[in-house]
Amino acid sequence: MKVEDETRFEQEVEELMEQVHQQYGYDFRGYSRASLYRRIRRFTGNAGIGSMEQLQRSVLENSYFFEGFLQEITVNVTEMFRDPSFFLSLRQNVLPLLSTYPFIKIWDAGCSTGEELFSLAVLLQEEGLLDRTKIYATDVNQKVLRQAKEGIFPASNISAYTAGYYASGGKYNFSEYYVSNYGSLKFKSYLIKNVVFYPHNLATDASFNEFHLIVCRNVLIYFTHPLQERVFKLFDESMVELGYLGLGKKETLALSSISSKYQLTDKSNRIYRKAG
Repeated sequence: MKVEDETRFEQEVEELMEQVHQQYGYDFRGYSRASLYRRIRRFTGNAGIGSMEQLQRSVLENSYFFEGFLQEITVNVTEMFRDPSFFLSLRQNVLPLLSTYPFIKIWDAGCSTGEELFSLAVLLQEEGLLDRTKIYATDVNQKVLRQAKEGIFPASNISAYTAGYYASGGKYNFSEYYVSNYGSLKFKSYLIKNVVFYPHNLATDASFNEFHLIVCRNVLIYFTHPLQERVFKLFDESMVELGYLGLGKKETLALSSISSKYQLTDKSNRIYRKAG
């Protein structure tokens, strides 16, 4: 692509993002540009969109089309028990301390289609904490929230899910938690009986509770540094004293303004604890 064509493309994307913000309230101005441009190119190619003008018209005039567009440009790469050592660390180092509270509140921020949410629920169930835990599962994308609430995942992933479960310290037969039917896995509804599914935009929305554990993994790597800083402050405002924050392996509090308030309790799994 020629330099002038690339410049024009980037300008048109910025105009579209501003219009999306005005019309739908979604703010992507703090998202990594390299990732955003790549995803928009892939979406237009797959959708047979021939120009940015056509994309703009479709996104702004067709809310159903916009949902598909939103699905593509927000990152929804996830799996059950992703990085099993993280969940093993929660099981061994975090949940025993959270168990001392009479009631536990957890925020799964950027929960996507729910694989991480159900992984957390299984851990809580096995540690005897699920009944006294409220989980707030949030995402900017309401379509993936609906998928998460259904708790249905492809059966083709079961080998990877089962391996991750046992690597994370799973105690029982993993098949006890789901029903297999017609190529899909339907996880049992009791796992999410205390889950609140809620649309929340980390780029614009405010704190809404005080949590003992906040999990936000592999989301912030797609944000610019100023937006990361905003989100870290949001998490800090939403965290009880001595609460825990779990990030992805490529994410860190080290350069944030709140870093002095937190101790790194598990370096390899990026689990932090707020100082008392």
